[in-house]
Amino acid sequence: QVHLVESGGGLVQTGDSLRLSCAATGRTSTGYAVGWFRQAPGKERKFVAAISSVGGSTFYTDSVQGRFTISRDNAKNTIYLQMNDLQPEDTAVYYCAATYSDYDVPWASSEYNYWGQGTQVTVSS
Repeated sequence: QVHLVESGGGLVQTGDSLRLSCAATGRTSTGYAVGWFRQAPGKERKFVAAISSVGGSTFYTDSVQGRFTISRDNAKNTIYLQMNDLQPEDTAVYYCAATYSDYDVPWASSEYNYWGQGTQVTVSS
């Protein structure tokens, strides 16, 4: 199994940038896709972005397309979410999730087996 730990969250102002990190440990020799999800207070957890294990294919939800970039450093077993031009509606707890797959870029939370504990991102207006 894969153990995930997120970091990099914080309190920023509208228009600022943050980079979240997701460090993976455990059985990382097998290819795994990673997704970022977020959950705002009182709302359901929603998909943000995902990246495949092989080839680095990516997929984004419409609301972050062009502002957020997901990437991975397989040598460090770390996945990043670069978030630019942050808006108050981006405020949420951000989670990374993993599932064993080489080429898929899953967007549904049900497709992921392993989850981190989350990191809070707060964007003030």
